Amino acid sequence: MIDYSSLRAVALVVQTGSFEKAARALHVTPSAVSQRVKQIEERLGAALVVRGVPCVATETGLRLCRHMEQVGLLEQELLGQLPGLAAAGPQLRASVQVAVNADSLGTWFLEAAAAFHAATGHLLAISVDDQDHTADWLREGRVLAAVTSLGRPAPGCRTIPLGALRYHATASPAFIARHFPEGVTAEALAAAPVLTYDRKDGLQALWTERLLGGAVAGPTHWLPSTQGFVEAALRGMGWGLNPAALAAPHLAAGRLAELVPGAVLDVPLHWQANRLAGERLAPLTRAVTAAGRRALVQDEG
Repeated sequence: MIDYSSLRAVALVVQTGSFEKAARALHVTPSAVSQRVKQIEERLGAALVVRGVPCVATETGLRLCRHMEQVGLLEQELLGQLPGLAAAGPQLRASVQVAVNADSLGTWFLEAAAAFHAATGHLLAISVDDQDHTADWLREGRVLAAVTSLGRPAPGCRTIPLGALRYHATASPAFIARHFPEGVTAEALAAAPVLTYDRKDGLQALWTERLLGGAVAGPTHWLPSTQGFVEAALRGMGWGLNPAALAAPHLAAGRLAELVPGAVLDVPLHWQANRLAGERLAPLTRAVTAAGRRALVQDEG
């Protein structure tokens, strides 16, 4: 039999980041929480929590936390039908772990998150990674669902196409006049500062390859912020790929300009969700697909 009181303790330690906060949520002492965690670790013969500030789960601990998330979703669903059960003891508030790329989070995803929370009351724990890497979080069991560029389903998941996130290669007019007086060439790109989110960000390189047929490495500002990308472009720090939703008002007002008018980059996105949690994740899936299909570029074919 699964010792759910101990699993609940593990999940709350990871969710809150400390034994003390988990103890307050469970209305017991930190020593009692520590004992519960220790008991299940000894039973499994594996560490589940890395003690620190904050406490984090091991790989095995993450698997158990994902299981407890599904249990929490089931509990809240049952409590909605049988509210008298709430008096039976402290409940683990459902928190759904999802991975999302930063530009989706900065443009359209929060609309879906807010709709899901309003409809269900469930919490969301959103992790950010590059759209080419969020599927890794699914494979590793660290999240139950993800917005990803990967169309092929990760093991145990179903995938739904959402549309394409459109990007414009933009910079301030003054930057373009200074660095590209003769137009966008390989030589000019090699000398012009470019904005790069992090070392996983290949959007600027992909745009350059499609435009010129090869990669061009220029001096780089490392800037891990979707809003910061726009602000840095406005301030003339460099050029970069900005989501159409954020770039559009600045393009219309002339504060930003495209390096090559009309040379957009469309990145197809998909929603992947764990099949075992599919029914419980259905409200989130509906909210994400609805918001995505409103905000993203759809294939006319």
